[in-house]
Formats: sequence, C-alpha cells, structure tokens
Amino acid sequence: MTASPDAVAPAGFALDWQHPWFEPVASQGQQVLQMLQTGRTLPDALGALEKMALPGVSFVPQSDLPDSTPYEQHIFDTSRVPTRDNLHDFFNGLCWHRFPTTKHRLNRLQAAEIARSGVCQVRGPVRDALTLFDENAALLQAPDELWGALRQRDWPRLFLELRPLWRQARLVLVGHALLEKLVTPYKSITAHVYAVPVPLELNGNLVEWDSWLSGRLQATELAGKPFTPLPVLGVPGWWAPNEDPAFYEDASVFRPPRSAASP
Repeated sequence: MTASPDAVAPAGFALDWQHPWFEPVASQGQQVLQMLQTGRTLPDALGALEKMALPGVSFVPQSDLPDSTPYEQHIFDTSRVPTRDNLHDFFNGLCWHRFPTTKHRLNRLQAAEIARSGVCQVRGPVRDALTLFDENAALLQAPDELWGALRQRDWPRLFLELRPLWRQARLVLVGHALLEKLVTPYKSITAHVYAVPVPLELNGNLVEWDSWLSGRLQATELAGKPFTPLPVLGVPGWWAPNEDPAFYEDASVFRPPRSAASP
C-alpha cells in the first residue's frame, strides 16, 4: 500500500519524542514514522504495529467511511477506524494502541447515544463529554494535596508551594487532539483532567490504568462533565520556562481560583 498524493509527508510528522507528554506513545509512534518513511500510508502503518491488547480493530482509509454514516457508528458497526494521513489521526491511532479498552468503551457509549437520540445538530451532554474526553482528556495520579489545589485552581499552591510533590505524581494524556497540539507547544494548552484520581496502587502500569478507566466510565457520570482544567505546560519538569516562578503570573492562562475571581 503506498501513500496517497495528498498524504502528509513523513517530514510533516517530525516530533521531539523527548518531551514527557509523548512518553506513553513514543515507542510506537517512532515505529509508525519509520514505516511512513518507506511509503506506507498511516492506516497501513498503524495496522502493522504489534497487535493491541484488545484485538479486532483495524485502521482503514477515510474513504472507507460512507457519507451517510457517523464516524463513531462506523467504528462500532465494523471495528474499522477511518484514518486520514495527518497528525490528528496519527495520535488517534496511537491512543487506540495505548488505551484500547478505554477507546472501545468510549466508542460503545457513543454508539449507544446515537441509538438513543439519533444524530442531531447538537450532540447532547453525553456525546459532547465523550468527544471532549476522546480529544482532550488527561489522567492524573497524585497525592491528595495536589488534587485539592487542582480542583480549586489554586495555581500558586499547585505549581509552586507544592512543587516537590509533583515528583510523586504521574500525568498521562489520553486525548489525541491534545497530543497533536503539543507537537508545537504553547503556554495556554489546557487539558481536561478526568476528575477521578488514578488509584495509587496502579503505579505506572498503563495497561492497568486502561482497564481501570474503561471499567468505570459511565454515561451518567460523563453527562456531568467530570473534568477539571490543567494548563499542562505548567507541570514541573514538563517545560523549561516554568522553572521561573513568573511563568505562572500570566492570568490569561493561570486564571485565579474561583473564590478569588469573584467580585
């Protein structure tokens, strides 16, 4: 299978895999890029990776998606993921490999909502939350003190006062659009952190994170938008400019705590 004329050239996928936000997908991402350099398309390269922990999903060209069929419904019906040769779908494919049971769970919930309400111009709260999760979510495993400061959006406490505690924390990005944004980092990039702490006993085993997450995602919970914002480049150790405390004084990014923001 050779690359289509409008495919993104391999040079367009040039990434700095040393960034901490890419760590969970770096190994497989580099394998895909090597295959793209031989002329393979992105769907073909993703399919050639080592089999996912949950088998049955394949990656196909975008042309496989009928015009009248919603993307999520097509995946549910066929177990085929329509994939364009671009960065957005590159990261989507990597997330399918890294978090297969979660991606399946999100797809099943999407299909259930389509079956219940049809395809409307307005997605509705559950489908909207599912899309937000799929595109921009992050998972956090951290001490309670960090979680308290994050929920209050108390950025000075979260990033400066409690800075040493970040050595005990793990932040993992599961949203493929979020990963795509971070190809070209800028200060205001903000993740939607799933507001349920990853259990500490799971340590850094992302296979277990995937199993835990897929086992608890429910439509009723997601309808309430269980997320809290986090400007990810403020995370200690993630970006050199945040070593300067003045980095966090930008109120357009690090907005004041809710109580402080009230008149």
